[in-house]
Amino acid sequence: MLRIAQVLYFMAPAYLANMAPPFQKYWTGWNRPISERWLGSHKTALGFALGVLTALLTTFVQSRLGWRGALASYDEWPTLGLLFGVGAMAGDSIKSFVKRRLGIAPGRPWIPADQVDYLVGALALVWSRVHLSWADLAVIFAVGIPGHFAITRIGYGLGVRDVKR
Repeated sequence: MLRIAQVLYFMAPAYLANMAPPFQKYWTGWNRPISERWLGSHKTALGFALGVLTALLTTFVQSRLGWRGALASYDEWPTLGLLFGVGAMAGDSIKSFVKRRLGIAPGRPWIPADQVDYLVGALALVWSRVHLSWADLAVIFAVGIPGHFAITRIGYGLGVRDVKR
């Protein structure tokens, strides 16, 4: 159980970064698409920035908590936060780019890519910062996939998300 808690603690910046972009809708006028043609209308610069900022804030909090059981060093929390945030948001953006090329409309489900894109992106950038086993990866995806479904439904119910998946 301790290892599961360590893995989830380590991945918290990616999990939280993925939840942040829909909140950009509350900043009217700032939510311009990055590229409607390439990524769709709902991928915005502000949403991307909110994801990165959320990951940075999460690693900052983790650095202050100072959990001795943490899998990574939070001495360089800004670097770790940027890697998590940019990785998660880039993974989501790359998935959206592929969806547009395949003719899948923005907001339409593409399972399981919609649930793992941010995890793959974040892991690609933080991989060198921690030793993760195959079991650790299984935990990350076992929590991330159903967690994504739950969070999107909760977000839809609260009016934060426009699409119920």
